[in-house]
Amino acid sequence: KVRARPGTYARGLESVEQILGAALTVLVDEGYRALTLRRIAAECGLKVGNVTYYFPTKDALVRELLDSVLNGYEDVFLELIERLDMSDEQKLDAYVRLILDDILTKRTTHLFPELWAMSNYDAVTAQRVDELYVRARSVLVELIGRLNPALDEDERQTLALFISASLEGLTVFAGHKKPWSRRMPWLANIASKSAFDLITTITPDDVRGLDRREVAAVL
Repeated sequence: KVRARPGTYARGLESVEQILGAALTVLVDEGYRALTLRRIAAECGLKVGNVTYYFPTKDALVRELLDSVLNGYEDVFLELIERLDMSDEQKLDAYVRLILDDILTKRTTHLFPELWAMSNYDAVTAQRVDELYVRARSVLVELIGRLNPALDEDERQTLALFISASLEGLTVFAGHKKPWSRRMPWLANIASKSAFDLITTITPDDVRGLDRREVAAVL
């Protein structure tokens, strides 16, 4: 979802959406190596100059693309957290299932592994991907705080990271056309229950472990 930038007219916003949509298609279907300004221009039927007018560099385009991807997720998650007709347990269940349903799509199964690979070699992409995940986990951090107020902010963040990584790790095994994709409904049931049980039973000591001095005393 593309948000209007200051000074962007409606017609300009349409062009930006067209370019980013083409970039996403190329990235999903052909991978990061094919993601050039020339290839994107060809995909959306524009001249390269039209693309560079809005995105002078590939880095600028990638940053905007990641923002637009995150905007869509943020809107869905924020709408979920603000619902008054659901308990926090139901919201967590919906959060988990939204992520796993999304993993079943070709776009997500192809897109995020490309982003992970890009972040290994490109510092700008690595920073943007990290920012993307921090913002995407914010709703989960809030739910953890509601379900287990005993955890402090650092503990909530760490637990949210663990749960998020556990869910997204299923992309490799149960994503679009992956061997375990037919078992995603079962995996979603397991993931929802385990996330709730973990969040509601874990303690600060479980997260942080024994103090080193205590370990030394035991030994």
